[in-house]
Amino acid sequence: MNTLMTVNLSPGGRKIILLLLILLGIIKVNAQNNPSKPVEPPLPLREISGIVKDSTDLGVIGATVSLTSDKDTLKIATNNDGIFIFKNVKSATYTIVVQSIGYVKTPAMLFKQNDRIPRIVMDPIVLKEEKNTLNTVVINGEPSITYKTDTIEYRASDYVVRENSTVDELLKKMEGMEVGADGSLIHNGEAVLRAKLNGKEYLGGDLANAIKNLPAEIVDKIQIVDDYGDEAARTGVKEGDPQKILNITTRLDKSVGNIVRLNTAGGNNKRYDAGIFGTRINGNQQIGVRTGYRNTVNGVAGGGGGGGAGGTTTDGNGSFSIRDKIGKKIEINVNYGFNENDVNSLNNSFTRSFTNFRDPVTQKDTLIATNSTRGNTSDNNSKNHNFKAEIDFELDSNNFFNFSPSINYSSSLNLRSDSSYQTGFRHQNQISSNISTTTRPQLGAAISYTHRFTNKRRRLSLHANLNSNSNDAEQQREANIIYFLNEEETERRDSLVNRIIARKNLQNSYRGSLTFVEPLSLNTQLELNTQINYNGYSNDATTRNVMPTGYSQVIDSLSNIFDYSFTQARVSLNFRYGIENTAKFRFSAGLTGIPSLLSGTKVSLGTTTERKSFNLIPIARMEYLWSRQHKISLNYSGSANEPSFDQIQPVKDVTNPQNPRIGNPDLKASFTHTIRSEYNNYLANMKMNYSVNMNASFSQNSVVNNTLDVLDPNVVVGPNQKAVYISETRFINVDGSYNLGSNYSISKQFNNRKYNLSFSGSANYNHRISMSNGEQNVNTVRSFVERFGPRINPTDWFEINPYASHNYTKSENTLLKNQNEISTLAFNVDGKIYFLESWQFGYSASKNYVSGIKPNLTSNPFVVNAYLEKELFHRRGRVSLHAFDLLNQNNFVSRDYNDNGGYTDTRSNALSQYFMVRLSMRLQKWTGAKGRNGQPIRRRGDGSFM
Repeated sequence: MNTLMTVNLSPGGRKIILLLLILLGIIKVNAQNNPSKPVEPPLPLREISGIVKDSTDLGVIGATVSLTSDKDTLKIATNNDGIFIFKNVKSATYTIVVQSIGYVKTPAMLFKQNDRIPRIVMDPIVLKEEKNTLNTVVINGEPSITYKTDTIEYRASDYVVRENSTVDELLKKMEGMEVGADGSLIHNGEAVLRAKLNGKEYLGGDLANAIKNLPAEIVDKIQIVDDYGDEAARTGVKEGDPQKILNITTRLDKSVGNIVRLNTAGGNNKRYDAGIFGTRINGNQQIGVRTGYRNTVNGVAGGGGGGGAGGTTTDGNGSFSIRDKIGKKIEINVNYGFNENDVNSLNNSFTRSFTNFRDPVTQKDTLIATNSTRGNTSDNNSKNHNFKAEIDFELDSNNFFNFSPSINYSSSLNLRSDSSYQTGFRHQNQISSNISTTTRPQLGAAISYTHRFTNKRRRLSLHANLNSNSNDAEQQREANIIYFLNEEETERRDSLVNRIIARKNLQNSYRGSLTFVEPLSLNTQLELNTQINYNGYSNDATTRNVMPTGYSQVIDSLSNIFDYSFTQARVSLNFRYGIENTAKFRFSAGLTGIPSLLSGTKVSLGTTTERKSFNLIPIARMEYLWSRQHKISLNYSGSANEPSFDQIQPVKDVTNPQNPRIGNPDLKASFTHTIRSEYNNYLANMKMNYSVNMNASFSQNSVVNNTLDVLDPNVVVGPNQKAVYISETRFINVDGSYNLGSNYSISKQFNNRKYNLSFSGSANYNHRISMSNGEQNVNTVRSFVERFGPRINPTDWFEINPYASHNYTKSENTLLKNQNEISTLAFNVDGKIYFLESWQFGYSASKNYVSGIKPNLTSNPFVVNAYLEKELFHRRGRVSLHAFDLLNQNNFVSRDYNDNGGYTDTRSNALSQYFMVRLSMRLQKWTGAKGRNGQPIRRRGDGSFM
């Protein structure tokens, strides 16, 4: 018997069951109408990219990234932004290893990505600095100094300076740096010429402006860079000798800011100085204005001696600069500067020269000296306008275009009076006055185009330069020359000269070049560079004789009109090894062929000239890096120089009757071989740095002057009267000239850089050849300079920097059988004392002992300067009292050796004792840079923002 069970449901329950049955029906129908899709197959190829950074969030350039899988074995180097891109990767499951010199090699990192994504962007890979092991001592932390290709880098945080210090104070703490009071900078014996900020030229590249105004607190790193020029930066092909430049990279948290600096000063003897400086920095954006007006003293020597002319300079200047981006693809850099100065100079000098004279009667050679005492006063007023712009177009990721126009205009008015008294072989007295005016407009433009191929290291670059320089000058010269015809000066001849000399020179220059770089492997490439240079010259010099009546007449024999051009082509092929950043050994070798043509016409004499030549110049560079703190480099370069047009014209140029010139049509082009080497080592565990630079140059077919003493045809002498001679200059090729030089620097830091011992110096040997009356003279000049300069800063309130130097120079001559020696021993000290929280006392003193120069020309001067300063408004403002040359002993003599065996002593006797009161104010505010759209900030190795 079956039993039927009945369930009584409420109306709500029945509704729920009915809803569930309907949903199950819908699901079943949909399942029947929409069968499940099959799983998509993986993509056969994909692109994988990423960025390699260091601990400071900067991209690591040239790091080697290796990618391996069961289907791939790939290797690539990161670009200038630290980015790598692998194309056509077969597997999405892969292993990556990254290595770079100076960093710890990463372990093998396994990644399993979605194999159906065509472009995979990886998270940043961060490398750790390698810890060096030197003499089994382990160094913890990053080193203060690292050596990169063409760059020496200092980490600013390791050098302590007082609050509100400027960059020049920071540089003084760094090994191998010498900072001058005028804002000049010497690094390991070589001058640093320009300044950049975050890899971009800063306010026209003015070095002194950068280091004396930018605050030290914003600096992250200081870089000293061997710069081969803008074209080399675009193409990567280096040619010629580099310039040293300073690159300042800012801290991320102080990369945006504004600075305004105001200063004014006044003193006795009409001394004054005033200036305004303002700048806006925002990452790569730079805006700056500067203006100043001052009256200063010429010839004031700094520590260690000096020299030059006395007098004063009144200088007014102003400049404006802006660097910014227009949209995303255009970057502009515009600079304009104006300068006007009035230089009143006083100059006194003594020159001794020698003549190898052959007596026309006895035919015997005799060495006869001429002693010349000269003095002059001059007032030179000049004005200069300079405008330059750079416009960079990023057409797309592989095409770049640059246009750089420039306009310069300068003018000058010079008033000069000279007196010269000569005894010995030449016995005369001359008093002259000159009035000259000059105008020089210059127009220029440069155009560059660079294309990067699919292989980013394959590049094609085109470059063109066009320049037009014009120079118009007019000089009115009045001279009264007295020729003494006997030793007693009782018999003489007078010569009065009143002439107007007008010169018009026009130079048009055109240059075009093509550079192609072909990568041969990850570590090698081939570089081809071709270029053609054309220089056209138009010269027009006319001389007019002014009559006593005031009328003037052209003197054909003293006028010179000629046109000529010099065309030179260059074809260079170079092989380069060591492209990867992990490469410890790098070298390049190649050859350059240079055909050239010099042609011209001398209109005033109806003569023509055409000369052709061809030179082969080898290319060689080598660099070896033991580590990021230890490297050596060796460079060879060669250069050919054609003689100038007037040196090969076989006609007499008597524009200057006292020194007529006759060219030599058989002159050959001179060729100079130059070898430069550099060795740097920083022992981080000892905080010790030492560097050595050596250079040598050897010349073939050097063009030298052959000075002949001939009778002056304008002076007629009688019996028993002394003959009057003038110097006639001819030109000749000689071999055997060379120069050897070296600079060295050793720095040792103690007690967290509170004490710094620095020893540096140089040695030079100059082997020069000159000709006198057909006889060859070999002049050798040896010079040695040693400097010892401790920097002592034991506490925040006390700093003292003693300094001692010795300079020795010796000149010897084979023909004259004579020698000259000069030795200068200098003791200097400078320092600061901070007291009562806001007061500062600064001082400098130098004592020089000079031997080898006549005692009546020098007083072994002792120069003392000092100042007292009070800080105001929370150190934003300062008021100070400065005293210069307290003992009034700034009286220096400098000696220059002539290649004919003589020398010139120049005395500086400036009115350099004066006092000034200075007021200054600095307002600034800094914040950190921010990435776009919340992304992290990315920077290149030179600090520029991406």
